Amino acid sequence: MKVIIPLAGFGTRLRPHTYTRPKPLINVAGQAVLGHILDKFKGVDVEEFLIVYGYLGDQIMQYMECEYPHYRVRFIEQPEMLGQAHAIWLTHEHVDGPVLVAFVDTIFETDLTELNGAAADGVIYVKEVEDPRRFGVALVGPDGYITRFIEKPASMQDNLAVIGLYYLKDGPALMRACQELMDRNIQTQGEFFLADAFNLMIEGGARFKVKIVEVWKDCGKPETVLETNRYLLAHGHDNSAQARSSGSCIIIPPVHIHPSAELDRSIIGPDVTIGAGCHIESSIVRDSIIDEGAQICNALVEESLVGKQAQIEGRFRKFNLGDSTVVGFS
Repeated sequence: MKVIIPLAGFGTRLRPHTYTRPKPLINVAGQAVLGHILDKFKGVDVEEFLIVYGYLGDQIMQYMECEYPHYRVRFIEQPEMLGQAHAIWLTHEHVDGPVLVAFVDTIFETDLTELNGAAADGVIYVKEVEDPRRFGVALVGPDGYITRFIEKPASMQDNLAVIGLYYLKDGPALMRACQELMDRNIQTQGEFFLADAFNLMIEGGARFKVKIVEVWKDCGKPETVLETNRYLLAHGHDNSAQARSSGSCIIIPPVHIHPSAELDRSIIGPDVTIGAGCHIESSIVRDSIIDEGAQICNALVEESLVGKQAQIEGRFRKFNLGDSTVVGFS
């Protein structure tokens, strides 16, 4: 099986952070979002990862080389943002069997090793949501197979939101559907959507099953990045036991603090990620992600994303600071 990871988007909802780095490299619970996704494939027989890159793609390549040198990876550039289906189609020359498509907007919990025994033509991973109108959803018929995909439905009836994880037994068939979509210029909101390609496959006789996941966390907006950080810290990424060695600080778990961070006379936590080389002095930090090299002094920081090398000094604030930003209050 090959795994396609499209990550060429600009990540506009996470600006200013995505002005200087691609969204998949945003730090959550001590690791890049892309790293959390790649770790889900441990124990899965993956022949090759096909990474579709665009904006700041050189950083993605460097990250993979440094953090996942043992993974077999092929990089394909998407020079023009024409949509999900176009990004998938760009990999067609390298797909000759089963594929799994994984978008990096979301953190999920599911057992991917079960795919080897999948009986349907494809498995579409979904999550039951209270309000499906913000998502793409899968409609399931009485026989348990998907009848259609709908983007942002008007009603509340069909609540199986598609999470951005798809398994196809016949990868080349998916590529043909994406090609047909573009040949016929079938667009949704001005882009070639993957859901429309799936609808073409269903019309052609493909049979897709859904797999419901219990955990689906978004990494697309500042508030949801913080929510995902809280979840991951509470589920295996807390290193507060090691961080408690600093006698001048109070550490309230869960937290993830890089060993090289310098903490002095501060209260850290709960739900805090602190990157490498940070310096935090005489401050209170909670429910925040502080990226590498940031400096915080005499401040109360909460519900904040603080970029690399940013500097904060002074009173209470909620921050969404990009890299190298300097903020001071008297």
